[in-house]
Amino acid sequence: MVEVHELRKSYGKLEAVRGISFSIPERAIFGLLGPNGAGKTSTIEMLEGLRVPDGGTVRVCGLRPIEDAMQVRQLLGAQLQTTSLPDKIRVREAFDLFAGFYANPAPVDELLDWVGLRHKSATFFQYLSGGEKQRVALGLALVGNPKMLFLDEPTTGLDAKIRRELHELILRVRDQGKSILLSTHYIEEAERLCDQVAIMDQGQIHAVGAPRQLIQDQGAGDRLEVSLRDPIDLDVLRGLAGVEEVQHPDGDGTYFLRGRSGGKMLASLAVYADHQGNELLEARIAHTSLEDVYLKMTGRRIGQ
Repeated sequence: MVEVHELRKSYGKLEAVRGISFSIPERAIFGLLGPNGAGKTSTIEMLEGLRVPDGGTVRVCGLRPIEDAMQVRQLLGAQLQTTSLPDKIRVREAFDLFAGFYANPAPVDELLDWVGLRHKSATFFQYLSGGEKQRVALGLALVGNPKMLFLDEPTTGLDAKIRRELHELILRVRDQGKSILLSTHYIEEAERLCDQVAIMDQGQIHAVGAPRQLIQDQGAGDRLEVSLRDPIDLDVLRGLAGVEEVQHPDGDGTYFLRGRSGGKMLASLAVYADHQGNELLEARIAHTSLEDVYLKMTGRRIGQ
């Protein structure tokens, strides 16, 4: 559905997208995982035909987003980071308006039911909750019966319950046979939704693959995240029982240790810290996740 080769985009001296390549198959959710400023939105906007690339090639549904703009827009649906509608437009009016832009729109009543907004069809946009506005945005992206759907940070700022509800809707879209490009900075969102994910940071893609495979490539085991009162030498940490890998991306008192047993690593570290008169301030054990993959590929946590 999407083919990207050596895509580039700069804004003055800032290289926002630095020669990235990837492809998206049919009936799949492909995730761009990275923090704000990674280049995700610029990438999506070039695929949508909203920005002109400085280099590289793009094909969406076999078409060129800039040169074949009118044809491409009949095949795409897009939910942007921010959905701006007039305060006094009613939900049903917005859906009817957008349906008029397409040759073969989806039935509006069915779509309102599908996104759970039939009971809000006469409500002004300004009176909707944040989650309801995101449902409107998703519904409007689907009005044209798109083959390819772009979702740019669709759940940012929403609470966990509403995010889960939107996740279910997004999975249902995929199950209807549509392809989706999803950008996110939520690790758990990428793990749950994406068939494939691209680890993106500072305009570059560092790895592409199925989340489970990327995690397996890191090796089985646990991650121990610890904070200590006083700094500790990384070589000392590497020499503790059960520790296979150490990372210290922030340069502060937080360290990430990987090994087969988080409990074993924590016990050996606690004993050593006590002998040295140091103090463990915080410790958290977790199984290997996409967060570990991101940390290893980029050398920093996704929230930085």
